[in-house]
Amino acid sequence: MAPSAAVNKRDDDIPSTSENFDLEKTAEEAKSLIEKVIRDVGKKSATRQLLFGSASGWATGFIMMKLGKAAAFTVGSGILALQLANSSGYININWDKLTRGVERVAERVEDSTSDKKQGLLKKVGRYVDKKLDKAEDLLRKKERKAKRWFNRISGDEDEFVFEEIHVFLASYLVGLVLGISCGIVTR
Repeated sequence: MAPSAAVNKRDDDIPSTSENFDLEKTAEEAKSLIEKVIRDVGKKSATRQLLFGSASGWATGFIMMKLGKAAAFTVGSGILALQLANSSGYININWDKLTRGVERVAERVEDSTSDKKQGLLKKVGRYVDKKLDKAEDLLRKKERKAKRWFNRISGDEDEFVFEEIHVFLASYLVGLVLGISCGIVTR
């Protein structure tokens, strides 16, 4: 009897992961880790930034393409397996009922989004028109005023200043594009 009490006591003392998992705390920790890594990379030499940025961008793009291909292969194989099972007689798919159900869901989604989409598109269009008119007026007056306006809108009071981290970011983007293209080409 005593051993079971000890086991129960240990089970009560061990917190379950679902109770203590805090998504916001985890997201904040991940954000601070990414900021720390980027800040540390920004302090390295331009050559290291180019190498690290290109390599990490290439790896990200390559892995993204491979995972996308794997997901497409899995979905396609599942559809083929269902069709094969249907034609072999293992399962019977009522295509008319399936088509009606899909059409009903598509109509419901379209109806719920079309009203919102039209209103949202009009609002966005008006907002963009106003901002473009404002930008056009500023550009006509003076280029310098337009630069100040852009910097004020973007939250940067000063003009663009090249920093070391920009080398890493540019090489990361180039590496990402190369990784995606390599992921497309290789099989």
